[in-house]
Amino acid sequence: MGELLLVRHGETEWSRNHWHTGRTDVPLTERGAEQARALRPLLARRRIARVLTSPLRRAAHTAELAGLTGAEPEPRLMEWDYGGYEKLTTPEIQRTRPGWDLWADGVVPGDAEHPGETLRDVAARTEAVIADVDPLLRGGDGDVVLVAHGHVLRVLAARRLGLDPAAGAVLRLDTATLSSLGTEHDRPVITGWNLPPDGA
Repeated sequence: MGELLLVRHGETEWSRNHWHTGRTDVPLTERGAEQARALRPLLARRRIARVLTSPLRRAAHTAELAGLTGAEPEPRLMEWDYGGYEKLTTPEIQRTRPGWDLWADGVVPGDAEHPGETLRDVAARTEAVIADVDPLLRGGDGDVVLVAHGHVLRVLAARRLGLDPAAGAVLRLDTATLSSLGTEHDRPVITGWNLPPDGA
């Protein structure tokens, strides 16, 4: 059975500043592009059957620079819509909501472009992606790569492992890292997590 490979996009100005970056379509920094290229050796070792990427350019560009040809845009892999918390840091949010935690407390509505979504909304999107790629993984044609964003991939990993979506809170995911989900005795397991590019 193939493995589900999760790639978080390379660094952006927003990720570097710890700003919540949901639907805002920001580019990679120069360092982010270098990080993406450095993923090539890790991915070149794999037999890849399919590549899906968030349509946001930071993810699509990461896939391209990492040598993942034939990537297909998948809107369900867009990042969590942070609503009114877009471009805010956690400490900034906690000034008005002491003790705020994304995983427990969610977001507030924003403008028309950032209406916000719940953890359950994000989980439903990721569950649909998992259901679509599972037959391909079981077919033994190789691995499936998902190139997307930190929070959506953490929710997806939790659901793939049969955990509550909020369990994604304990699955730290840095920029330009590779994680893998496989099976043991037909049970989904983590086979690698938050692996940096070679030489990083």
